[in-house]
Amino acid sequence: MKILVLNCGSSSLKYQVLDMKDDNDYTLLAKGLVERIGLEKGDVTHRPTGKDRYCISEPIPDHTAGIRIVLSLLTDPVHGVLSSLGEIEAVGHRVAHGGELFPESCLVDQKVIDGIESLCELAPLHNPANLLGIRAASELMPSVPQVAVFDTSFHQTMPEEAYLYAIPYEYYEKYRVRRYGFHGTSHKYVSAKAAALCGLDLGKSRIITCHLGNGSSITAIKDGKSIDTSMGFTPTEGVVMGTRCGNIDCGVVTFLQEKEGLTPAQVTSLLNKKSGLQGISGTSSDCRDLVDAAASGNKRAALALAALESSVLKYIGSYAAEMGGVDLIIFTGGIGENNPDMRRDICTKLAFMGVEWNEAANAGVKGEDKILTAPDSKVKVMCVSTNEELVIARDTMRLSK
Repeated sequence: MKILVLNCGSSSLKYQVLDMKDDNDYTLLAKGLVERIGLEKGDVTHRPTGKDRYCISEPIPDHTAGIRIVLSLLTDPVHGVLSSLGEIEAVGHRVAHGGELFPESCLVDQKVIDGIESLCELAPLHNPANLLGIRAASELMPSVPQVAVFDTSFHQTMPEEAYLYAIPYEYYEKYRVRRYGFHGTSHKYVSAKAAALCGLDLGKSRIITCHLGNGSSITAIKDGKSIDTSMGFTPTEGVVMGTRCGNIDCGVVTFLQEKEGLTPAQVTSLLNKKSGLQGISGTSSDCRDLVDAAASGNKRAALALAALESSVLKYIGSYAAEMGGVDLIIFTGGIGENNPDMRRDICTKLAFMGVEWNEAANAGVKGEDKILTAPDSKVKVMCVSTNEELVIARDTMRLSK
């Protein structure tokens, strides 16, 4: 079964085409990445299996434009892997927020689309982008089944004391205001993969997964199950992110509303699209840009990176305490996999809890699966490449047969 997987992030789009025979028997036909959507210049990297990599650099104003580029590349006579879109037998979509409406992956129909749309206010950067992928696929391939796989599903194992907020309980009963968590497919995948690679029994383990990218989240995984996670009711909570503020005193919100005369919609935009690394640096939301700017002496760029590192450290420490220790810390995602300096700056501060850092193992590691600590380190640290698309393809195959 040939499956197209679309993983639309807030400023990026990852895609894969897989020929799935079963969960562990599959062939990757092509994969690619559309980056810097909405910025001055977008980048597309298309990697067809058995052919040369093909790159495009041009403005990509929105996700619709990005998806059109992807579909044209997949059927391109030179760079493509499909003779036509008719070869695609199913499409799997990553959807950020399922709320309590979608505790599991499901086939897409109008009711599901309406449900995802109703949750857009909870994930304003992601659910609308996810819907663009669903609608574009529906328009171009109307007879092809589509499956939605939700970021929130993995975190349904959190206990009540972890997912409830300390506000009047009636708001949970009336509006289901609670912590949901996101990046669930990534946290689930890398924790199982890393445990297998380093010989750790997933069912008897304490793992902290750090998915760091334009959107970032950290999860405490005990015995293979999520027990706490940094993102909350929306993906705005948690660590400092590309354009999202992360944790903030709610008093700041009301203060700014009064001082600036902001509407709720304007506050949402401020916290989700103008804050985080972008807000602190005033330069860029992209970590790579900030690394270059900091190296050139830009103090605010360096401050933004330091704020991200500090927020990650706080979560690692709190989750280690929550689980009574930690066996393995994992770095994944665009930043986690590709920024060895940030991994070093974070992990060298964790010597007190048993992390014996191996800089020789870490230096230059990008997108690899590798142990980054000394062989006798009490706590292991790994860089692990995530593959949310494979998790999505597995569920898509199961539900669309």
